[in-house]
Amino acid sequence: MIRIPRLILVFAMLIPLACEELDENPDFITQENFFSTAEQLELGINAIYDGIGYGQNWENHFYDRYVFECLVGYQVGWEKGPLDFQNGNVNPGDFYIRSYWEISYRNINRANAIIEKADELKEEGVSNTALLDRVKAEAMFLRAFYYYNLVRYFDDVPFTTQRTESDQDLPSNENGKRNALDLIEGDLNAITDVLPEAYTGTDVGRATKWASLALLVKAYLLDEKWNEARTTAETIMNEGGFALFEDFAHNFDVEHENSGERIFEAQVSAAANAEEYNNHHSHFVPADLPNSLGGVGWHWLNGTKAFRMKYDPDDRRIPGTFITEYPSNRVGVNAAGEFPIVRWSEDAPYNLSRFGGMVAADADPDNPETLIFSNGWVSKLVEVGIANANLTERNIVYLRFADVLLGHSEAANESGTGDPYFGINEVRRRAGLDPLSGLSQSELRDAIVEERVLEFAFEQETYPELKRKSTFGGEQDYLGDYIQEFIDTYDVDRTLSPRDYVLPLPLNEVLGNPNVQQHSVY
Repeated sequence: MIRIPRLILVFAMLIPLACEELDENPDFITQENFFSTAEQLELGINAIYDGIGYGQNWENHFYDRYVFECLVGYQVGWEKGPLDFQNGNVNPGDFYIRSYWEISYRNINRANAIIEKADELKEEGVSNTALLDRVKAEAMFLRAFYYYNLVRYFDDVPFTTQRTESDQDLPSNENGKRNALDLIEGDLNAITDVLPEAYTGTDVGRATKWASLALLVKAYLLDEKWNEARTTAETIMNEGGFALFEDFAHNFDVEHENSGERIFEAQVSAAANAEEYNNHHSHFVPADLPNSLGGVGWHWLNGTKAFRMKYDPDDRRIPGTFITEYPSNRVGVNAAGEFPIVRWSEDAPYNLSRFGGMVAADADPDNPETLIFSNGWVSKLVEVGIANANLTERNIVYLRFADVLLGHSEAANESGTGDPYFGINEVRRRAGLDPLSGLSQSELRDAIVEERVLEFAFEQETYPELKRKSTFGGEQDYLGDYIQEFIDTYDVDRTLSPRDYVLPLPLNEVLGNPNVQQHSVY
């Protein structure tokens, strides 16, 4: 959602717009006759960016991920989708899995088409080859981005680099994870010196060289290529000019979009386009926040009290992660005729019901000692004070410099080369926590995993990151530990199983594509 008019965006790829006489030569706009210049191809790439923001689906790319995140049990919800996942009830017919799958492959197919057309136009000798090269590189980045996130959740996924035009072109998922990682790593290395280091004006938000390298670090970690991950992270650290915000909350506010440690984010602006707003606020907003302050919404999701208490009380990330106080309409107005302020407290009761961590309905609006709550309401995704929940402006942040720093520490620790403490201690320094030292390799591994969870909570990174470092029943099982802790703490009717470690391929894909095989655990 680069901030330029959508125009036709590339839905014109296959959609006929006009014809004069049905029995004469129709005038169709297709990929073949519309994309004849580099500038027109740039319109095509905008549609692929659109897919990581609000896109065409209410249940969009980020939205579906916060349903998946509930598998871990630190982020919970009361609506059917989140509730099914936090209870481990995941099946191939799940709506959110199907939605995420369709969004990802729709945009991979678009990227494949853009890449093919860019090569054709270059062979034809079109002008503005610099723009053509950049647009092709952006398409390669976005294709890598979609594939990377697919293999994180689904492991072996259908893989193709060709535009799918009919049911005769359906790809196979045999060795899908390996093929996807090879493509991701090869393409991101190839485009690093093609993409600009930064953009200006309406181009701000496009993929940069640093976004490509940051995604490459994550791909190398997933592939357990530790030395490659470490050296790539060091390139960003030494040459990118990035530094952590001193105020953690700047990673998520409107004022600091596309700056500082924020490396890649989906552009969101209801002010620029009424259809381009962030619908995550409505799902994470406190249920008792007055409507006049942005309280309109579904209030689906929050963090558990147990997870909120994992943070050191002095951790400076807390205000940027959690809503610590807000005016509540649950208990009526106080003597001054105002909604009283409720504050988070570990002394407040909590359970997993919809109202289980809110201020008590019979609390005295004039007694601060009773005006306490224990839900982990999420400040990263909520804009307290907005007049209209459909006018949200916050971008969706996908890649941050803190991710690179923690990736460097992990790669250095696993490879036994470089300084494994620098990255994690820089993240902890910003959080106001003591530096680490003198740990064994396994102890430091544990510390890096936990630091990543606390740093990126509610950014929908926790499930795939814990999954990446875990094996069901294995010696190293961070995901299983988190799920079991959730089960035990809240007496959840759920049993840890191999299904918790991979999402199923959607049912319509398995039934409609004879070239794919479902995971054996499903």
